[in-house]
Amino acid sequence: MSDSLKELLKFVQIGARLDLKAIAVENVLGLTGSKQGLELVVENAQLLVSLISLLEDTSIPIAKDACMCLVNISANEKGAAKLVNLDVKQYCPPLQKPPDTLINQILNNIFNTESSIADQCCMVLSNLSRPLHLIETIIDQIENSGKTFDELINVFTKIAYNKKGAKLHYLGPVLSNLSQSRRVRLFILDRNKCVIQRLLPFTEYKESLVRRGGVIGTLKNCCFEESFHEWLLSDEVDILPRLLLPLAGNEEFDEEDNDKLPLELQYLPQDKQREDDPDIRCILLEAITQLVTTKINREFIRDKNTYVILRELHKWEKDKRALAACENLVDILIRTEEEIGLENLKEVEVPLEFQDKFNKIDLELENDEDPKST
Repeated sequence: MSDSLKELLKFVQIGARLDLKAIAVENVLGLTGSKQGLELVVENAQLLVSLISLLEDTSIPIAKDACMCLVNISANEKGAAKLVNLDVKQYCPPLQKPPDTLINQILNNIFNTESSIADQCCMVLSNLSRPLHLIETIIDQIENSGKTFDELINVFTKIAYNKKGAKLHYLGPVLSNLSQSRRVRLFILDRNKCVIQRLLPFTEYKESLVRRGGVIGTLKNCCFEESFHEWLLSDEVDILPRLLLPLAGNEEFDEEDNDKLPLELQYLPQDKQREDDPDIRCILLEAITQLVTTKINREFIRDKNTYVILRELHKWEKDKRALAACENLVDILIRTEEEIGLENLKEVEVPLEFQDKFNKIDLELENDEDPKST
């Protein structure tokens, strides 16, 4: 297979004959779909550079196939690391102009309203940013590309930005992945930029689970910044209703309970449905759990009658992980501050034997087989 790959490499080039190039790229795409083939492709730096160069091919089908090869390669952690750290000049074929770096080409296509491969490029960037150890390098490369995170947010939040029909939904997971870095979280939480306010409406974006889940993951990551909690809960951002609304069903509450709820959660319509993805429900609950770290925020969230939404969710919930996350949050909210006895829950020192017990419970929940996924 290695010899065959060398033969294919001759035709995976910008200047190769169109029909032979199309067949060659199609064969490489097939290779990236198998474990053995993918391993061979990942180890061939010259082929990786050639695939990157074909993102600029004038033939849209060839550019798309080359990009799908990169989607498959970047889904492999070793492949993602190779692509992020690849020296395109060193491995460019002789007598050919070196292509632009992969991150630059990806961003150029995402920002290009006429690009036919923008969606595939979003998928590559989502895969590349998944391994934690690559995130800071990718942020550096984005900052050095001439593009800004402000512009990236503008593209993401503008529906129908791409005139060729690309949806750019995978920019959601990109933001979620990159917001694991404090550098990106602080950008999103910049009080002068109104970035997080522009992301909030997507917590109930029904057209795409990928976009919705990516935004909610981003919000959860931002909730780890404790010094911003009061601002996030204030009227300036008002994050709590956006986190609670996907967890609410169509239950009717009495007038007293309704009046205590945020306006967005009062008198919900009969066709109101909860978020149907259990992983996203977990993320929403974990985000709110971060917000109840301090006493002042716990009291605020209690006063917003959060408990009644969680109570009805708990009656409805079937997923074990989501149930555990719900019970954990409810346990904090129903206890009095005298019972809690701490200003900040993160100051609790958990004995080692309890840490081991909690880790075991978490592992059991993760390994618990869900009938929907078997």
